[in-house]
Amino acid sequence: MSLMRQVAALLLAVLLLALLASVAVSASSVREVLQTQLQLKNEDNAGALALALSQQQGDESLMSLLVSAQFDTGAYQSLRWKRADGTVAFEKTAAGTKGSAPAWFIAWLPLDVRPGVAQVSDGWKSMGSVEVRSQSAFAHETLWQSFLRIAAWLAGVGAVAVGLAALGLRRIREPLDAAVQQANALVQGQFLTIEEARVPELARLTGALNAMVAKVRSLFEAQAEQLQVLQRQAYCDGLTGLTVRKQFLAEFESALNRDDGPVRGGFILMRLCALAELNQRLGHQQVDQLIQTIARAVKAYPDRVRGCLAGRLNGADLALWLPAPDVAEDTAHALAEALRSGLHGGEGGVHLAVAAVDMGRSRPMSQWFAEADAVLARAEQGTGVCLAFQRVADEDQPAQGERVWRQQISDCLDAGRARLQPFPVMDRQGLLLHWECPLQLQLLPQGDFLQAARWLPLALRSKLSAETDLRAVQLALAAISEDGQPRCVNVAPASLQEGGFVARLRELVFQSPQSARRLGLELGESAAQLHFELLHELGRQIRPLGVALGLEHAGAGLAQVDRLYQAGLDYVKLDAAVVSGIAGDASRAAFVRGLVIMLRSLALKVYAEGVNDGLDAQALWDIEIDGITGPWATGQMIKP
Repeated sequence: MSLMRQVAALLLAVLLLALLASVAVSASSVREVLQTQLQLKNEDNAGALALALSQQQGDESLMSLLVSAQFDTGAYQSLRWKRADGTVAFEKTAAGTKGSAPAWFIAWLPLDVRPGVAQVSDGWKSMGSVEVRSQSAFAHETLWQSFLRIAAWLAGVGAVAVGLAALGLRRIREPLDAAVQQANALVQGQFLTIEEARVPELARLTGALNAMVAKVRSLFEAQAEQLQVLQRQAYCDGLTGLTVRKQFLAEFESALNRDDGPVRGGFILMRLCALAELNQRLGHQQVDQLIQTIARAVKAYPDRVRGCLAGRLNGADLALWLPAPDVAEDTAHALAEALRSGLHGGEGGVHLAVAAVDMGRSRPMSQWFAEADAVLARAEQGTGVCLAFQRVADEDQPAQGERVWRQQISDCLDAGRARLQPFPVMDRQGLLLHWECPLQLQLLPQGDFLQAARWLPLALRSKLSAETDLRAVQLALAAISEDGQPRCVNVAPASLQEGGFVARLRELVFQSPQSARRLGLELGESAAQLHFELLHELGRQIRPLGVALGLEHAGAGLAQVDRLYQAGLDYVKLDAAVVSGIAGDASRAAFVRGLVIMLRSLALKVYAEGVNDGLDAQALWDIEIDGITGPWATGQMIKP
């Protein structure tokens, strides 16, 4: 039994005992009063009757008539006249009347009343005595009614006392419940601060818990700052602050393979030509300043636009990825104009070649670089800050127009032309943790099923991401009900902004309670950065139903989420750009290890996605990652 229930039971027992004692004492007091009054009545009636009999001058017939008349007109149980020699001259009795008082009450509070006795005389001659005993049923009736009134009043007082006690217990229980909630939240990696209780003893408890939470939060924030330092050491160029070549290529590859990217994108490649000659002519320090000037102009884009990538590929080459269609040419012109004034191009013999390409995101990374290199070769033919641009047409351009896209997606959803493509997430022992199931759509009746990277940008533009996400959840629940294997589906952050999406999702999950316990929902890292409140509300709605909630494509941006500990997550999947190549890079491995430790402190599971190398997988197992997915995991023997 809980402490509050014990206190409540103790208060109730004491209160009940006090009420019963009060009723018993009150009833006993009333009985004593009634018993005394009945005794006095017997004595008074006996005295009055004896006086009346004494005036009959010893005529027994008249005296008998008088006694009989007195008995008939009064509420007597018995009247008895005894002669002086002790014989009974006249006696009359009546059966006891039955009132509303129950038998148990009469037995519990009996009225012990002696009969009233008075002497009868004729002058100086004794004529005997009379004995009067009144009916006690009326007294019991009065006692019973008094008992009921007293019990009712005390019951009312008791109810008020119980209410006041309940309020007092609630006043004590609220800070206790808050402290328990705070402790449970801390176990789950959430740092909640509660209001200090007004009860002095509990105020010390809540104050100590708040101080502990503040200390743990400060440790978490310090760990996040340390992670940012490790990130800069592992992934950033010391001179420019841009991403180093290895990391840029990994991030670029990840951006091209993501489902939630744009249909087309832009890529800008910049080269400071004749770097060796510039070093000899201007000196390393001035050339470094030139490179820093170029880097600052390039770095402004990823700092301001989410999803942009900027990196230093080598000493002279810098690259910029733009996750949006038809902006590469304008961006390149803006950079060129800014750098012409910043570098004084041409006057100091500085030649900066700028190449911009715009093409479909479905192309492999090698083709992006090949196209950019070809355009860069043209730009290198000029002088000063020289720009060249190329737009590469798509080979399989989808149907144009938002109306057509919306109709195609709606038709395939209505016709059931949708399926889940499962990819395993495995633990160190090779056991299946869950199936990662991106949705594929067949936009045309006789066409191929397309990956989300092909149709999701169209769905986002047509505001149909909520419908596709709900269909993915529906398919996952149906598959779970068939084989019982856990599955996870992707949810676009844009769906959270659709009115009624969370309510419809909750209703869909609520209809399959058994399958819901094996369902997981994943959102991109941007959901925690841009839509934190919506993400938190989603977790508050679906996690009580047993659905797991996670972030995918996560990386260094996690350290920049202010209230990650309050997001209500179950796991995080680290992006392929973060975990790729950690087997041969100690600084990268140190960053991933620190990230895992930080997430573990929030009671989160940590998985790695996009792993395609066995050495990287072993390095991830060594830093105690919870699970791995990607090409390497797909090729392993998965144990169900």
